[in-house]
Amino acid sequence: MGHHGWGGMPPASDAEARQRIIDATVRCVDRHGVTKTTLSDVAAELSVTRQTVYRHFGRISDIIREVAAQGAESFVDLLIAHLQGITDPAEAVVEGMVFCVGTIPTDPRLSLLLQLGDTTAFGRGATTRDTIAYGAKMLQRFPVDWAAVGIGEDDLSGLAEIIMRLLTSLLQHPSEPPQDEARLRILLNRWLAPALSRTSASAHPHF
Repeated sequence: MGHHGWGGMPPASDAEARQRIIDATVRCVDRHGVTKTTLSDVAAELSVTRQTVYRHFGRISDIIREVAAQGAESFVDLLIAHLQGITDPAEAVVEGMVFCVGTIPTDPRLSLLLQLGDTTAFGRGATTRDTIAYGAKMLQRFPVDWAAVGIGEDDLSGLAEIIMRLLTSLLQHPSEPPQDEARLRILLNRWLAPALSRTSASAHPHF
């Protein structure tokens, strides 16, 4: 690893270099916006060459996705904290979705995913196996005894896919005029909550 640039303080490892590139990208996006931030901007922010950045990230979109991924980890912690005490599965899912729709567009890091197009977690990427698996793990952290209401691990994967598809639509194509939290809660309680309002005695509803 080269010892020039980096403001006279070269990183001690590749991991540190990547993180400093990610942090510099956040600063650049704050100044220029996500669509106008380039690898050259990031390199200048760090006082390194573009080639130095290329050694760690091939495209600016790769860095932006990493920025968003790190933001997602913190966001999930906030979501779980918001849901504490809500043990009913229908209520927890509805409140979780309302929280996501209200918070993600205003979160500086997560909102980047909404600006990157179809390949992200809120575009076509919403239905990839990895994204759905991540969603299922997130649901497992909800303060809900899923097994007690007849929802097993396989069901959580299906639920995670439905949630991601709905969130993608709600975030990428908001209502006009935009719905407030109360109206969104009414909508979800009417059409989504009934699918989750089941007891362990009726683990699999009949259609």
